[in-house]
Amino acid sequence: MNSTPAILITGGAQRVGWHSAQRLASDGFRVIITCRHWRAEWPEQGPAGIEVILADFSTNEGIELFIEELKTQVCSLRAIVHNASTWCADTDLTSDDFQAMYAVHMLAPYMINKACSSLLNQAQADIVHITDHDALSNDPDYVAYLATKAGLESMTRSFARRFAPAIKVNSIAPALIMFNISDTAEHKQHILEQSLLGFEPGPEVFYRTLRYLLENPYITGTCLDLNGGGRLKYA
Repeated sequence: MNSTPAILITGGAQRVGWHSAQRLASDGFRVIITCRHWRAEWPEQGPAGIEVILADFSTNEGIELFIEELKTQVCSLRAIVHNASTWCADTDLTSDDFQAMYAVHMLAPYMINKACSSLLNQAQADIVHITDHDALSNDPDYVAYLATKAGLESMTRSFARRFAPAIKVNSIAPALIMFNISDTAEHKQHILEQSLLGFEPGPEVFYRTLRYLLENPYITGTCLDLNGGGRLKYA
């Protein structure tokens, strides 16, 4: 078993999770990511400098299997970043979809935090919940998705109280960070108009926010609303 303290990023195989994993690895950290499926572009031995654990957080059994596997690979964690997410609009929502979002966004972080808090035994240790800017307000088209993200946001303060002072617990609530390839020009313009700054920032701003939380020793129970001034747009 590798005794080097690791930073765990769940759902770290794409977008902001993948960018952050690569940046952390290049900065000298031991990085472990989870994903549901092995990515075709990865070599058989895995991506350079990053360890991968395949995990399915949509079921209780999948979460428990992941926790067991993680404990065989690490004896110490520097941080846990709960980035894994699943998404469905209410128009297409099934009860199974709702259960999956609850499991991924709330149950998995809850179980992992409880089971792995003893591994966060560094002089400075962190848990970071990745929620959603709209979970701090509302959106009538994504009631179920935002409800489960809001649940994760609520757990931030509760776990901050439970684990203080040994472990800092904070959240990041992103608005627009990266567009999807399938997004239309009309959709992009609509989203850009919702922020004061009006541009697509890219994943590096997320990474800088994460590093701020990891490096600041005097912040816990706090949400960093990464929204480009979106709350002021319609104030």
